[in-house]
Amino acid sequence: WALYLKNVTLSLNGHYQCIFATYPYGSKAATIELVVKAEEEQHYVKEVWLNQTLEIPCLEDLTSENLSNYPLKWLVEENGRKEELVTKEPSCPAVYRNSSALYRQRVHLGLNNTLQIFPTKITDDGRVFSCHVVYHPERVQKSSTTVRVFGK
Repeated sequence: WALYLKNVTLSLNGHYQCIFATYPYGSKAATIELVVKAEEEQHYVKEVWLNQTLEIPCLEDLTSENLSNYPLKWLVEENGRKEELVTKEPSCPAVYRNSSALYRQRVHLGLNNTLQIFPTKITDDGRVFSCHVVYHPERVQKSSTTVRVFGK
């Protein structure tokens, strides 16, 4: 027996009970608690010196999670348009999808799926880089980081 819920909202939080009759033992019951979490996106600001290496962690608040078990992608936002930089599937090498001259040779995926940019340029200032981890086709965890570049 299964209960299928569509268009799940926070209002569906609660306990669900299934009761059925068995012969000759009487009725049996099982209860399950459903906890619906709102999709959250964490926002960070990262400061870096001009011409240094910038490392941006993916999902800073979930360092205990093993991100290698889930597909993830890094994007950069520019003028309201998002460009995919790196895509990684579980147990596969990273695929660098960026086509812009700005990041073609400067972006690498580091340990723990950190995004590494070297060298940083003044054009990186104010850019928003976001990491998207797909835990389930309908469940994506996101973190975004705004970069501030300082000159010496």
